[in-house]
Amino acid sequence: MKNKTIITADDHPLLLKGLNDFLNEKNYNIIGSAKDGEQALTLIENLNPDIAILDIQMPNLSGLDVAKICNNKGYKTKIILITFHKEASLYFEAKELNVFGYLLKDFAIEEIENCISSVIDNIPYFSLKIKQLLNLDSSENLLIKSLTPSERKILNYIAKDKTTKEIAELLSVSPRTVEKHRSNIIQKLNIEPKTNSLLIWAKEHQKQIS
Repeated sequence: MKNKTIITADDHPLLLKGLNDFLNEKNYNIIGSAKDGEQALTLIENLNPDIAILDIQMPNLSGLDVAKICNNKGYKTKIILITFHKEASLYFEAKELNVFGYLLKDFAIEEIENCISSVIDNIPYFSLKIKQLLNLDSSENLLIKSLTPSERKILNYIAKDKTTKEIAELLSVSPRTVEKHRSNIIQKLNIEPKTNSLLIWAKEHQKQIS
């Protein structure tokens, strides 16, 4: 797993060095580092890394700007954002951009390995610490509790990458019934009806819904 290629970017030299030193010590494959968002985007375009760990606020382009460009251009690099800022607006903007990881710098060293492992497994990782600070865990748990047993079962199958047709066969119902359940789940969980948004949500909350 640690042969996955990674680039890092932070406009604070000491923080960038600290992050790189830690990852190198853990034998992660760091193939490039940048001091601002523009350099980070160039590295992503030229090196096509598996993962990019980016500071949110950087000169020229922010980490969010880079994530937006990568999203729009369909780059396969998975973005992990790190920040000192605890604003809910940044957290939700990152989720909108379908980034794969979001960490607070205060706890980055203790969470980064779990985050990278999760991202490698194609499961988004959003810091538990910021969820606690924004009181998101309790509100998300309430939303999950609002689901019927059938909806939770379908959500579990979605998290396991099952298609609508496969879920219908497993539950002995019609694909149309599964689609109706999917629509109800999206409404109950307040998920934006975008491509793969339900799949990403399901993978991120797999432990809570199982």
